[in-house]
Amino acid sequence: MRLIEHEYGVAVVVRDQELKITGEDQEKVDRAARAVRSLITLIGAGESLSDQNVRYCMSMVAEDSEEKVARLAGDCICITAKGKPIKPKTVGQRTYCDNIKNNTVTIGVGPAGTGKTYLAVAMAVTAFRAQQVNRIILTRPAVEAGEKLGFLPGDLQQKVDPYLRPLYDALFDMLGAETYARYVERGNIEVAPLAYMRGRTLDDSFIILDEAQNTTGEQMKMFLTRLGFNSKMVITGDVTQIDLPDGKRSGLKEAVRVLRGVEDIAIFKFTEKDVVRHKLVQDIIRAYERAAKARQ
Repeated sequence: MRLIEHEYGVAVVVRDQELKITGEDQEKVDRAARAVRSLITLIGAGESLSDQNVRYCMSMVAEDSEEKVARLAGDCICITAKGKPIKPKTVGQRTYCDNIKNNTVTIGVGPAGTGKTYLAVAMAVTAFRAQQVNRIILTRPAVEAGEKLGFLPGDLQQKVDPYLRPLYDALFDMLGAETYARYVERGNIEVAPLAYMRGRTLDDSFIILDEAQNTTGEQMKMFLTRLGFNSKMVITGDVTQIDLPDGKRSGLKEAVRVLRGVEDIAIFKFTEKDVVRHKLVQDIIRAYERAAKARQ
């Protein structure tokens, strides 16, 4: 209520089961009412009444597209090991999941916090549980962001594990540690650096390439050509966070340009509206975008 009152300059009063919105500007009162109706739609779909959901509904009202919120009322993607349903939280996330479902290759590009990797892993687990694929393969380039691999302790696997940690975390959340370990032992799940993919053909697999902005053009082509029969690929990355050495072009940027318009390949771009982390993350992304435009 406080968020809506502050955003639209209205007063919101709740008595029993009635909610009354008053204000001097009728248009702002109407917008506040539309935001409340959108929230009721979300709650009816099983979503919680959170700060992020309130702000998202208000942003949809600002675009006169709050009717799209009803699209989030669909079935959940999958259930985590703790029984928590995983659902798209924004219209952009819903479209992204639909793209993955309906295309063989999906490229998801966007800022941090938009659920690119987490939702891709959820879709992979769903396909695996439905026996649509026999394996889940998750990979990312082991590119240093300031530190050098050679100075980290341990053997090669221990050196690359920190780069793969976000993928482990998502799988642990979906499957639980014991189930994950069992599937890894059987070979149903593989989490490995991108370099390990060379020379392979991946049939009956759901393959996810994370942090793809840190691939070179050659690595991206190598990865894409690993696609085998009855397989799906999801490629995710944020082109504003490239850690490649100077002079190296991002394979993700090149793939978005080269593959646009190719049948059965979907390219989806998230915006800051799809960020489902703290509100400050959206503000940080906008601030960096403004700074980048000012430099151009």
